[in-house]
Amino acid sequence: MLGYLRQIAIFAKTAEQGSFRKAADALRLSPSVVSHHIATLEQQLDVALFYRSTRKLSLTSDGERLLASAQMIVNGAEEFIGAASRQSSQLTGQLKVTLPAVLAKSALVDRIGDFCKENPSLNLLLDFSDNERDIVHEGIDLAIRMGWPQDSSLKARKLARMDRLLVASASYLETRPQPSSPLDLDDWNWIELSPVGLKQVFIHREEGQITIKAQSQIAVNSAHALLQLAKNGNGVTVLPRFLAGKLIDNGHIQEVLGHWRPKPIDIYAVWPGNTPRWGLTKRLVGFLVQNQATLFEASD
Repeated sequence: MLGYLRQIAIFAKTAEQGSFRKAADALRLSPSVVSHHIATLEQQLDVALFYRSTRKLSLTSDGERLLASAQMIVNGAEEFIGAASRQSSQLTGQLKVTLPAVLAKSALVDRIGDFCKENPSLNLLLDFSDNERDIVHEGIDLAIRMGWPQDSSLKARKLARMDRLLVASASYLETRPQPSSPLDLDDWNWIELSPVGLKQVFIHREEGQITIKAQSQIAVNSAHALLQLAKNGNGVTVLPRFLAGKLIDNGHIQEVLGHWRPKPIDIYAVWPGNTPRWGLTKRLVGFLVQNQATLFEASD
């Protein structure tokens, strides 16, 4: 069984690196050893996992299916080993993390704080910005991002799914006819988060989904400014549930079209591809994954 798991781990690294030689360098093995393990795994499974040519190595359909499972196995093992290591020793060093400013009042920040409590010798720098930072060129160890990262050279791990609500003030809603569908909102005054844009996909369990592209009267680069302008009656906007929930309960804003809600956004941890396997970044990511159920509660 251990040999079989080793072959799967080598297969996952080869798929990640795109060549036997690069996988061998990453694993500190010879290319012939990597090739041998892949060939043995293919023989045992009776499938071809890679298309091979002199210049390119790509996954077959069977290889793609195995990779999804292999990554889960490897990630699970890494998280377990990381958790065991945390129990035996505290971490030291410096870690620079960038997050969207909208998450400053989420429980995600509390969980990062909990990680620091467990490791009092760790120095942490948190950078909050709703504009996406270049983590490689700016020397950032970890980024928390909304949506799948576009840069394929980065590593990523999904942390959680964040619910969102469509909101406006009572004073603004008094000026508009009662909507029954997202299509009724085309001519409303929208407040846009400029780094994200205004394309919205609204979900309804029975009626499917509707995509609208409204026009904004005001565009800002801060989600907290969205909230302030919505409270001021400047129009309708989309906010995370953890941020809008208490304000709805207190009557400062109201949910619009409660039976239609914007599509949730997946939140990812993203880090440079050359990050050490057992370094501070991977330890923090593992900690957040373990606590993912509490990451986007409202934080007092």
